[in-house]
Amino acid sequence: QVQLVESGGGLVQAGDSLRLSCAASGRTFSAVAMGWFRQAPGKEREFVAAIRRNYGTTYYADSVKGRCTISRDNAKNTVYLQMNSLKPDDTAVYYCAADSGSYLSPSSPYTYDYWGQGTQVTVSS
Repeated sequence: QVQLVESGGGLVQAGDSLRLSCAASGRTFSAVAMGWFRQAPGKEREFVAAIRRNYGTTYYADSVKGRCTISRDNAKNTVYLQMNSLKPDDTAVYYCAADSGSYLSPSSPYTYDYWGQGTQVTVSS
């Protein structure tokens, strides 16, 4: 079994920055892609960013492009999401996800077979 644990969420003001972390543990695991999704109250879960293990190719939702950077430390099985210039619309529970080998679209939640419990990000205006 693989566990994903997010951390780094919190309450910040508009314009502030946060760095979310997601640590993977459990059986020997090498995700082909790691992603971040978010879900605001009353809304569907939406894609934020993803990174592939090979070549470190990154993908971003238009809503966060230029403000967020996803990175990973393969040796530590950890993925990060640096979020800058946060807006109240960024308020949501942020989830980390891992694709063990589907190689499907990195922006689709159906690609991922492991999910974390989520970390709350609240941005006040």
